[in-house]
Order: sequence, then structure tokens, then C-alpha cells
Amino acid sequence: MMNVKSFFLIGFLFLSSMVLYFIINPSYEKSLEAKYYYEIGSFKEAYDLAKEAFELDSYNKMASTIMTQSQMSLKYVNYINDAKKYIKEIRSIVVKSEITDSDRAKIRVISEIMIDSYKKLTPSVVVSKQLIKEAEEYYEKFQNILQKAHK
Repeated sequence: MMNVKSFFLIGFLFLSSMVLYFIINPSYEKSLEAKYYYEIGSFKEAYDLAKEAFELDSYNKMASTIMTQSQMSLKYVNYINDAKKYIKEIRSIVVKSEITDSDRAKIRVISEIMIDSYKKLTPSVVVSKQLIKEAEEYYEKFQNILQKAHK
């Protein structure tokens, strides 16, 4: 019976020391903070904190993982932000009373750039499905715009 109690005591002490290490170690502290920012969708902050944590301790797997996840998610966020900007620009062209050939060419170039940019995004299980879906919706919009611009 004493062996079971000592086993649990040793296990508890080991776990407590691990938790204390993670709380006190600045690299893991930053990693935990980065994980929080990643989970709430603040990918830039998460990336910056994870990078700092990784620079403090290059063996910190949590920092490395969060840094990679944030970097991949940021690519999707940047694509979506660019897509919103270009959709707005295309709408400002379309509302004109007459669309010129140079306007059509500009719309085609913008659409082709955004279609190519989407193809360069690497789908991954670490990127939120919502980001992937939103990027895909913009990709499809640009495909439709490109088809209409060729007419």
C-alpha cells in the first residue's frame, strides 16, 4: 500500500514540477500566450509571440507549431483581405456608365492574379475551416468575374 502512495506522490511531484517549469520558463509562457492569440484568431500576434518564444528556446515544439500554424493562417487572411480590396475596386469600375476595354483588361488581370494567388495557398488541417471556406468563396467569385470579363 505504501508503494502506491509513493508512486502517486512521485507522479504528483513530477507533474507539479512540469507545470511550474511551463509557468516560469519565459519561452513556454510566451508559447501559451501565443496559443491564446491563435485560438482567438489574432494570427499576427500569435506568430510574433511564438517567434519570440522560439528564439528563446529553439527546442520549444509548442512555439514552433504555433509559429507554423499562424504563418499558414496569415497567408489565408492576407488572401482574403486582398480579395476584399480587389472586389471593391472591381465594383467601382463596374458602376461606371460605360466599361472600357482597358477596364475589362484591368478586371481580367486582377482576377487572374487572385486566382493564381489562391492556387499557391496550401490547404492544411492546421488552418481553420472557416478561413479556407472564405478564401475558396473569393476564389470562385474571381473565376466568375474572369469569365464575365472575357465576354
